[in-house]
Amino acid sequence: MHRPSLIETQLATELAEARPDLVSGYPAELPGARAAVLTRLWRALAHEPLPWVTRRVRGAHSLALWLADGRALHGPPADPYATDAYVTAVRLDGVSYDDPARLMTDLGWPHSAGFAGELGHSAASLALSRANRGLPPKEWPGRDWEWEQRVVDGHPFHPNCRSRPGLSAAEQLAYGPEHRPVVRLETVPVEAGDCLLTGDWPDELRDAGRLLIPVHPWQAAHVLKGAPGEPWRTGHPLLSLRTLALPDGKHVKTALSARLTSSVRDISTYSIGAAMTLSSFATDLASHTDGLLHITRTLGAATAGSPDLAAVLRESPEVYAGPGERVLPVAALATTALPESPSWLDGFTRLALTVGLRLLDLGVALEAHGQNLLVVLSETGAPLRLVYRDLADIRLSPARLARHGITPPELTGRLVTDDETTLRRKLFGSLIAGALAGTAGSGPALAAALETAVRDLPATPDLRALLEGPLPAKALTLMRLSPEVPGDQWAALPNPLAGTQ
Repeated sequence: MHRPSLIETQLATELAEARPDLVSGYPAELPGARAAVLTRLWRALAHEPLPWVTRRVRGAHSLALWLADGRALHGPPADPYATDAYVTAVRLDGVSYDDPARLMTDLGWPHSAGFAGELGHSAASLALSRANRGLPPKEWPGRDWEWEQRVVDGHPFHPNCRSRPGLSAAEQLAYGPEHRPVVRLETVPVEAGDCLLTGDWPDELRDAGRLLIPVHPWQAAHVLKGAPGEPWRTGHPLLSLRTLALPDGKHVKTALSARLTSSVRDISTYSIGAAMTLSSFATDLASHTDGLLHITRTLGAATAGSPDLAAVLRESPEVYAGPGERVLPVAALATTALPESPSWLDGFTRLALTVGLRLLDLGVALEAHGQNLLVVLSETGAPLRLVYRDLADIRLSPARLARHGITPPELTGRLVTDDETTLRRKLFGSLIAGALAGTAGSGPALAAALETAVRDLPATPDLRALLEGPLPAKALTLMRLSPEVPGDQWAALPNPLAGTQ
C-alpha cells in the first residue's frame, strides 16, 4: 500500500478545515494524480538530454535507461506526445516506484531534493483539482473564463503541471481557475512619479497624483506584507491563475511571486516598458495573416519599479468572436466536445501551422502554447481563426522583418534575435510539441494531422527545417535540475514528420 507523502498529508489536513466535503474524494484521486505526474516525468527521463542518463534501450514493449552510477530504470515505451496517464510505476534497480517524488529523491541527482518537493506538490495539488472538478456542462460556456475553468490537469507535458508550493489548500481553492472561484483584487497606491506607465491607465486606477496598481490577494498577503491595499474589483482567474477576467470584459495580469509550474510569475520592468510598442507592432503584423490571426491589444501597463508590484491591462479575446462563435484557449480543446472526425484535427493543425509559419517567415516567433494561443470556433465547432494573447515571450528577428519590408519595432533585449535556431525553437517547441501535441493526444494522431497539413503549406526554409530535423521541446525537467544554467534548455524529440516531403 502506498504511504502518503508529507505533502499529501499536509494538504489533506488543510483540506479537512477548508473543505470537509472533499476529504473523502481527495485521497481517491491521489493514485491517478501520481500516475499523471509520473507519466510526464517518464517522458522527460526518456527524451531529455539528462547527463545522468548514459544510454537508452528501446524495446517493443519496454524502455530501459542506464544511469551514470550503474543503476537502471525500466518502464513502458515513452510516447513524447501522449497526454493520457499510462505510467503507473517504473522500476529503479528492481524496486517499483509509483510516486514521482520518491523516485526523484532516490535518484539522488543534483537538485533532485528540491525538484522532488515540487513533484510532490504537483501530484497533491492535481488530486485536489480533480476532487473538486465540476461536471462538464452539456452546452458550451458563454464566457471566455468558463472555458479556462475546464482545464483541470494543467500543463499536458510538464511534471510540475499543478505544482503550487507556497499556496495552501484554502488558497488553491480560492484562486485556482479549475476551482471556479471569484477573486477580489486589491489596489496599492504608488506616487505616479515613482512608476513606469505605458499606454492608458483608467481613471478608476488613479487617485490624486497616484497610480493604483491592481494586486492579487495572494501577493498582497505573502509578498507585499504591510502594503496599504484597498479592495477593488472581482475577477475570474484564467489559466495563468494570476490573470483575471474582469466584469467589464477586460483582462488584468497581476504579479504573483510564487513558483507555479517552473516560473515565478512576476512582471519585469522590461516587459512593462516594451508592452505598448509590442502591442502596436503586433496589431499591425496581424494584418499579414489574411484575417486568420488576431492579437489581443495591451491597453495599459504599469510598475512601481518592482517585478512584485506591476500589472498589465488587456482586451479580452472575446472581442474577436462573431455572433454564435466561441473563442477558447487551445488547452481547453481536449476538454471540449468537438466534431468526431479526423478532418477536424487536420483543419485546426493546418490553420495553426499556416499562421505560425507565416509569422515566423516574416520575423516573429510566437510562444504559441495552449495557454497563449486561442481558437475561434463556429457554431458547429469548425476552427475559423486564431487569437494570440500575452506578447511577453515572443521573439523578433530584425533581419527577417527588414527582408519583408517591415520596420522592426524599436526594442532591444531578450525579445530580439536573428538566430534561426532560437526562432524555430520558440515556435516549434510551443506550437507543435505543445499546443498541437496536447490537442492530438498521441504521437500517431499528431503525425497524421501534421502530414495532412504540411501538404498545403509554402515550402519555406522553416518548413524544410521542420520536416527534416528532430522536433525541439523545452527540457523542462533538465531545467529544474540545473537551475544554475540560465535560459531555456532543449530536448530533441522524435519528429512525427520525419520522411514527409
